[in-house]
Amino acid sequence: MTEPQPPAPDSPKPTSGRETASEDVQNVDLDDDIATAAAPDAAPESPGTDDAGDTDDAGDALDTDESDLEGPRRRARRERAERREAQARARAIEEARREAKRRVSSQQDEAPKQLGRRTVRGLRLLVWLIVLSVVGVGLGLILYFTPVMSARSLVITGIGAVTREEVVDAAKVRTGTPLLQINTDAVADRVAGIRRVASARVQREYPSTLRITIVERVPIVVKDYPDGPHLFDKDGVDFATAPPPPGLPYIDVDNPGPNDEPTRAALEVMTALSPDVVGQVSRVAAPSVASVTLTLTDGRTVVWGTTDRTQEKAEKLAALLTQPGRTYDVSSPDLPTVK
Repeated sequence: MTEPQPPAPDSPKPTSGRETASEDVQNVDLDDDIATAAAPDAAPESPGTDDAGDTDDAGDALDTDESDLEGPRRRARRERAERREAQARARAIEEARREAKRRVSSQQDEAPKQLGRRTVRGLRLLVWLIVLSVVGVGLGLILYFTPVMSARSLVITGIGAVTREEVVDAAKVRTGTPLLQINTDAVADRVAGIRRVASARVQREYPSTLRITIVERVPIVVKDYPDGPHLFDKDGVDFATAPPPPGLPYIDVDNPGPNDEPTRAALEVMTALSPDVVGQVSRVAAPSVASVTLTLTDGRTVVWGTTDRTQEKAEKLAALLTQPGRTYDVSSPDLPTVK
């Protein structure tokens, strides 16, 4: 087939854009037709081609025909669409990358911010602690060295036989002394040094009071001495030389005192008796720890024995004294006897 020759170019003349596009389309179509027409001559069928090869050639030819039939305008639109899709994918990838970068940077920024807040809170707390410490130290110095809170009154409770003057003299606290400068333990020890005082407690009561609470010793037994009767409390302490209260029993031991074993045995018996029985005892004798004897006001005698099972013996004696007799033996509480 003879290829048609393209017409000779004419002299240029002004044309519109639409006409130019039409001419381009015609020229492309003409070139496609020429290529299509020349294709059979360029690739003749070989005699050894089988059915499968024919089928592949037919598919290639069909694809070629479809691509040829697409036309330049449709191809241009398709290419533009593909470019737009590629650009859209590129923009999406870029946005995703930027978003990931923003997240990482925001997390990195948030951590220093949190650290900064904690640091600020810690600094505030430290400042407040310093301020409070300074205020506390200043207030303590003011209270310690100035008479703002000083002992202007002295309150004493628990006194009976002990006089207020004795307590004040023993305490040795000057009026106007700042309360923080008063050693309460030392004051309590000085007050407890009074013979009739068993214990003492000293307290500061702000703004200007010092309270002293004492517990006096209570006489349990009495013993005659050349200088007069001596009173002994439940611990065996000789705390006063004075006339005994009415009905106070006498103790008959060689060397009464808090460290004397017979004295402690006799006082243990006296503190275990009920008040009714104690009121009937006129004398308690303890030649030894194992031979405690009670003498009642009416002349009856109680053989106590040792201090074993003291509470049980006291209960049996209270029951036995309701029976007539002269001697009550509770040395064996399992078998008490009355004679």
